[in-house]
Amino acid sequence: MEKGILYGVSVGPGDSELMTLKAVRVIEQCPVIAAPRTKGKNTLALDIASGAANIEGKQIIYLDFKMADETGSRSEAHKRLAEQVFSVLDQGLDVALLNLGDATLFGTWSYIEKLARDAGYETETVSGVTSFCASAAKLHASLTVMEHPLHIIPGLSENLEEELKLPGTKVLMKSGRALPKVKETLEKLGMADKASMVVNCGLPNERVVDHIEAQGDEGYFVVVLVGE
Repeated sequence: MEKGILYGVSVGPGDSELMTLKAVRVIEQCPVIAAPRTKGKNTLALDIASGAANIEGKQIIYLDFKMADETGSRSEAHKRLAEQVFSVLDQGLDVALLNLGDATLFGTWSYIEKLARDAGYETETVSGVTSFCASAAKLHASLTVMEHPLHIIPGLSENLEEELKLPGTKVLMKSGRALPKVKETLEKLGMADKASMVVNCGLPNERVVDHIEAQGDEGYFVVVLVGE
């Protein structure tokens, strides 16, 4: 039997209207959707996709993402998730694996796709709007100009102070838990007045802030922009 094709479909940061036409088409043509699900049974990527694509009658595979200390190493967790998808591909069914933002940016897709390609499956990545581009639009900020670089940095980076000294615009991703450290470092470097942030971009509880707040856990989806 011919094996199905695995698509990594980007659904954007939160607003269903930011999904691409291709993302909607691929989701609607695939009989199976692989939807990430967090510990709290949250299926945000599926919720976003259903706001733009017709998923009625689709088979839904829930990919449960757990902490590494609950499932062993991260690589073992990726293999477990990939095997769920492979069992469907082996039936000749195409699968749309949903990814928040863009699948190539801090996404589990890159790990799953490598495992799939190594196992001989055909894959395709469907690009999407990144959270930092959507956040910059909310802040009326330009990320780059001529000869002006852009740096994408994890908020929990161990080299945060040195990376913030780089020329150009800095984007700090996945910054929720790191906000106290981020704010402290920015103030130390005298850069706090150049920073702004968006929390839960495109979601109903979105907050756009023209400065850095660190009043507790802002959640996972926090993007901090630091200007030149």
